[in-house]
Amino acid sequence: MKHNVGRKNMSQVSVIGLGPMGAALVQALLRNGMQVTVWNRTISKADSLVQQGAVLAPSAAAAINASSISIICVANYKTSASILETEEIVPLLAGRTLVQLSTGTPQEARNSELWVREHGANYLDGAIQAWPSHIGNPETVILYSGLQTVFKANEPILKILAGNSLYLGEAVGSASAQALAVISYLLGTWLGFAHGAHILESENLPIDSFGSMLAAIAPLLGEEAKHQSKVIQSGNFGNPESSLKTSADSVERLIQQAREAGINSDFPGFALPLFVKAAEAGYENEEVSAIIKVLRNGSTSPLLLQHTKTT
Repeated sequence: MKHNVGRKNMSQVSVIGLGPMGAALVQALLRNGMQVTVWNRTISKADSLVQQGAVLAPSAAAAINASSISIICVANYKTSASILETEEIVPLLAGRTLVQLSTGTPQEARNSELWVREHGANYLDGAIQAWPSHIGNPETVILYSGLQTVFKANEPILKILAGNSLYLGEAVGSASAQALAVISYLLGTWLGFAHGAHILESENLPIDSFGSMLAAIAPLLGEEAKHQSKVIQSGNFGNPESSLKTSADSVERLIQQAREAGINSDFPGFALPLFVKAAEAGYENEEVSAIIKVLRNGSTSPLLLQHTKTT
């Protein structure tokens, strides 16, 4: 292993966390001629990166000490805190910049920023909107929030990681909030895609044609998402091209098909009560996104409360 993290030979950037995403970040930096110091709790994960030119630090503190900017990319903020909030690292933070690319919530981002700035360091919170194989591409998106001066000062390095690095503002929870919103959208598409594939299976139809069809109409789906975003932002849910009632009828049709074909109906069965509540509240002739008014007025489910108490 190559260790060389003395102050006389400062790296341009340190990366803590060498899972698939962290390793991809390091490789993108190395490809662009950056000097990169790395550290990971499982040291063997650094082997291939060292062979590519990275310098392995003997500790997380040594990695922080090696560079003026450190990128943290671990499983979550709890893991990040267990690495950073130590008596070895705290004295090293003043004047440095930490870029948090671990996954978490807006409140965790606020807590993280507060702790970092209390110890004299600069902080950016980021959310990667890509798979590891996308890192370093010009179209790849990583969202950032925090002080604009910090983003601007480090933008050249951030652009190496993702050509489409987007600054969302100084409200530090913005990046994680946007990322969670995207995950919520993807959750619906993942479940919807699996149920759609199940429908085709029940009719002995090919699944690959389903994916191809979705790819073909992707621009239309994107325009619909933009439209519904504007509807919710403006609060003008009237005069829909396709009403919430029409969508509710489609959900009922999914349940009918599942019953007729003898397949699982959990996904549409979960969605239907929300549409029923929206109709009962008088929203059935409004845009389908009027269902957000039901979500705004709903209480946390007992199942979720039980989950949060046990995790």
